[in-house]
Amino acid sequence: MKNIKVTIGFLLIFAMLALSGCSTSKDSTASNQVNSKDSGVINLYTDRHYDTDQELFDLFAKETGIKVNVVKAESDELIERLAREDKDTKADLLITADAGRLYRAKEKGLLQPASSETLFKNIPENLRDKDNEWFGLTVRARVIVYSKDRVNTSQLSTYEDLTDPKWKGKILVRSSNNIYNQSLLASFIALNGEDKAKEWAKGLVANMAREPKGNDRDQAKAIVAGEGDIAIMNTYYIGKMLKSSDPEEVKVAEKVGVFFPNQDTSGTHINVSGVGLVKYAKNKENAIKLMEFLSGEKAQKQFAEANFEYPVNPNVEPSELLKSWGDFKSQNINLTLLGEYNQKAVKIFNEVGWK
Repeated sequence: MKNIKVTIGFLLIFAMLALSGCSTSKDSTASNQVNSKDSGVINLYTDRHYDTDQELFDLFAKETGIKVNVVKAESDELIERLAREDKDTKADLLITADAGRLYRAKEKGLLQPASSETLFKNIPENLRDKDNEWFGLTVRARVIVYSKDRVNTSQLSTYEDLTDPKWKGKILVRSSNNIYNQSLLASFIALNGEDKAKEWAKGLVANMAREPKGNDRDQAKAIVAGEGDIAIMNTYYIGKMLKSSDPEEVKVAEKVGVFFPNQDTSGTHINVSGVGLVKYAKNKENAIKLMEFLSGEKAQKQFAEANFEYPVNPNVEPSELLKSWGDFKSQNINLTLLGEYNQKAVKIFNEVGWK
């Protein structure tokens, strides 16, 4: 009787192990099916709203068979969404404007390093995160835009010169809440220290033509309307306005000029629109392939020609329009610093009354 019980016990244990093995096999098969199903996609969160980008995603899909699913929203909204979704996110890549925002995503632990010799070759070191958690895709220069009717280029020289009393009541600029201005001031902190940066911000406030408002295009429109003579703007906005389907925007852009400041000193401030590999990316290999594709010569040329952004890839030349504005020397700093000094820049803006 005892032997029979023992035998039955062994049989039960064997049966349970067999069932467990079957279950494991089924789970493994199901997992493989999911991976196989997802192997042909990339889920992308982006704040960019340009037709150029979608055309490039379509071209990538055509060449690789990998579909790019796009979710569009404002930058800060996407960053908060990634933080909220955490491990449950479906996102593989985040594309957003400004190194300051990319740095913010990194600091929140939302990104991971991407190791790719192609990316390292295509994108200069100063235009990518020092830990390779984000990479620049396009470059924008933040320049002086001036009235061709009222300002002679011989009067222009540096960002610092904009604090001279000769420009009192003549300068137009966006609010301090704008990340582009925050990064501009952060670059001054990196180059010259906090005291000098604060001195500049205070001097610019004293010379403002009006309280800061509007976007970059609005600053150009305000120049033509006679509200001020000079604005601080990103270059690609002028390109977009010159090629706009709105004839009024074209007229505005034709009446202003582009000047690259600090060519004999620290260089003109630049920033990037860039991409980061999401920490919990489910399609990591595909995502890196898209990053590499967007940094390649074909995509970089399209960014430059259609969207009037400077290429990050040194093998690609700017568009003819950008060339017409002339060559320029850019600030020689790693753009990671724009994120590192962001909070100090915001503090200075608050202290000097830059609204």
